[in-house]
Amino acid sequence: MTLTLRIKKHSLNTTIEKLQIANYRNDIDGLRAVAVLSVLFFHLGYLPNGYLGVDVFFGISGYLITKKIQTETLEHRFSITQFYIGRIRRIVPLVLVTTLTALLIGLFVMLPDDFENLSQSVFATNLFANNILQFITTGNYWDVVNAYKPLMHTWSLGVEEQFYIVYPLLFLIFIKRSKLIPVVLLILTLLSLGLFLCTSNEASKFYLIQFRFFELALGGLAAIVFKDKPWSSRYTIILPFILLTLLLVDLHLPDHLKLIFVVISTVCLLIAENKSSAWLLENIVLTGIGKISFSFYMWHQIVLAYVRYFITDKIGLFESSLIILTILILSLLSFFLIEQPFRDKSRVSTKLLLISTTSLLVIICSASYFFYTISGIVRNVPELGVYTSDHKKNTGMSDTPVHEAYNSKIQQLNNSFTPNGKTKILIIGNSFARDFANILLESNLKSKIEISYVRRINDCPDINERFKLANYVFFSELEMSQLIALKRKFQLDTSKAWNVGPKNFGSNNGLFYNKRRHKDYCIQRTFMTAGFYETNYSLKNQWGHKYIDLISLVIDKEGKIPVFTPDCKFISQDCRHLTQAGAAYYAQLMEWNEIFTLP
Repeated sequence: MTLTLRIKKHSLNTTIEKLQIANYRNDIDGLRAVAVLSVLFFHLGYLPNGYLGVDVFFGISGYLITKKIQTETLEHRFSITQFYIGRIRRIVPLVLVTTLTALLIGLFVMLPDDFENLSQSVFATNLFANNILQFITTGNYWDVVNAYKPLMHTWSLGVEEQFYIVYPLLFLIFIKRSKLIPVVLLILTLLSLGLFLCTSNEASKFYLIQFRFFELALGGLAAIVFKDKPWSSRYTIILPFILLTLLLVDLHLPDHLKLIFVVISTVCLLIAENKSSAWLLENIVLTGIGKISFSFYMWHQIVLAYVRYFITDKIGLFESSLIILTILILSLLSFFLIEQPFRDKSRVSTKLLLISTTSLLVIICSASYFFYTISGIVRNVPELGVYTSDHKKNTGMSDTPVHEAYNSKIQQLNNSFTPNGKTKILIIGNSFARDFANILLESNLKSKIEISYVRRINDCPDINERFKLANYVFFSELEMSQLIALKRKFQLDTSKAWNVGPKNFGSNNGLFYNKRRHKDYCIQRTFMTAGFYETNYSLKNQWGHKYIDLISLVIDKEGKIPVFTPDCKFISQDCRHLTQAGAAYYAQLMEWNEIFTLP
């Protein structure tokens, strides 16, 4: 009897597998390839709209996962446990291998701040929460520093996996009333779309699942509505052109409209008769890349980030070709050695799957957490004044990171002025204004001045009093129109006002640090990132002689600026803010008698 049941079960599984093969859609693999290549070329700097490839993935994922769950539910064989195990098989092994690789490379080549950030991302990525981490820490996906982050791209994995965790519960809740599922899904889709369109917080709508849910859900709705009969129309032939135009051509549409149009175009391609897109999406090259698209996506940013970090940040056509070849080789290796074996139950049992992934997850997360607790300080970095012996307590946990500790001292200066006979200096603004306070404190004026630091004017109840008592008021990167507005609001005496200009030391210190064995290491110079020179020129014209031009103090005839002080210390730990050595360096360069008249 048992043998008969096993034979029947095997026969049923074989039948299901044959049906799955028969129904396999090569055009979806082609669509995956279009998506992943768009993202790759965006990160290489060639496609301004290529980031929308992620939204193509979202539409595909929602469509396929709904089709699978709905089919299994109607056939009374859907299991939430098996669904989650299937997700583990498909995703977790590759994620663990790629995050471990990123962590190990970073251990040898990264500076402490960057390695600390990477350790956070490894931990978050393995728990499918890197979108939440980036929302909290970075907020701006377009920030140039993200190009140097190996796991920057796994925010999308977090969104998808959070969707997968919640979405199947909808089918379980309404398993006996399946007709309500599309209604509930439509309501949730409209709510998510409404949130996406109405919120003004760009970071929220980019990173968080509630604002992205509608993209995956639209694919799910299409799978349900067009389950039995694909969409047939003479216009389906133009769908590939529409999608490619949105991805390849900058149409100068608002970003939210481009995103919505891409998702709708993707969903329409998924429900259309296959013939409409077969000519483009089912060729051997695209379907081949589509089959390894998950590996391709996971590796592409790791390779790109580390090339930029310790090899070169000048990526032309030749470098791009080598990068693509490297990504392709890694993707093929991980597809055949990791993805396929772990997805095959006959090769990797469920027990082995769970034991191996859980063990590796614990090891990687424990290691990344440890590196985070020591602030990423795994070696001495004299150029930053960072030493492993100085930043550990007996417990093994780190003290406040050296640069954070140095800069946080300025917050102690948020006080009213005192009658001590010293020159009163009021400094107002964000971390760049704080840097100027540090320059003053590193100068020979320190004993003659009293500094009051205010980060946000509206948070300072006695700001009017401080304005009156101050001999000098310094702002940072303030437009003249903003100064006029402040004058009206606070009766500010603008004759006291000075403006401190921007500064920049490239995009990332990793490339400079990894040349530390080169003879010209300490005299390296770099170009500023785009926009800084123009901003400086504009502000200088507005403020005239009341402008502190930090760039002109260090820039050479070629337009380059130094990375290190004369005694080989990094001027900036993050290419934006000053180290203590950098503040002291600027303090020596400043012509203070052109600004201050001191008693």
